[in-house]
Amino acid sequence: MFVRAYTYIRSNGDAGLRTISEDAVLAANYLRVRLHDVYDLPYDRLSKHEVVFSGRRQKREHGVTTLDIAKAILDHGIHPPTIYFPLIVEEALMVEPTETESLETLDYFVGVMREIARLAETDPEAVKRAPTTTPVGRLDEAAAARRPDLRYRFGEGADAPIEPSGTPPAEAPTA
Repeated sequence: MFVRAYTYIRSNGDAGLRTISEDAVLAANYLRVRLHDVYDLPYDRLSKHEVVFSGRRQKREHGVTTLDIAKAILDHGIHPPTIYFPLIVEEALMVEPTETESLETLDYFVGVMREIARLAETDPEAVKRAPTTTPVGRLDEAAAARRPDLRYRFGEGADAPIEPSGTPPAEAPTA
C-alpha cells in the first residue's frame, strides 16, 4: 500500500498533486451546489474533498431511507457512495468524487440523484425495490449476517444454497 501511494505521489510531482487536490475539492463543491435543493445538507459550507448529504427528508416525507437511495444508484451503473457515515449525520450520504471525474460524469451523477429524489416523492415503492437491474437484487441482510455464504461452488449446482453442516467440506484442508 505504501509503495502504491509513494508511486502515485512521485508520478504526479508537487504541481500535479496540487492540481489533483484542487480538482477533487472543486468536484465535491460542484456536487454540493447542484444537489443542495433536493437532499439535506447538514454542513452548508465549502467542502474539502467530500460532501455529506442527508436523506432524512426523503425518509421523513416518503419513507425512503439512505440505504434505498444507495441501492437505487446501483440501477444507474454507479457504485454508491458511503452511507450512514459520519455517524453524527442522520441518514448520511458521503460523496467523495475523485479528481479524475469529468464534468460529464459529475453531471450524470447529479441527474441520477435528482431522478431518485423525484422518484422518492412520486413512487417511493420503486426506490424501495431497487436495485432491479443488477444480477442480484435486494438481499436479506439479517439472514446474510446470521448465515453468511462465504464460498462459491463452480460448475453444476453452483446456484444451490449451501447449508451449514458444522463440519468442513471434504476438500477443505484440516489443521
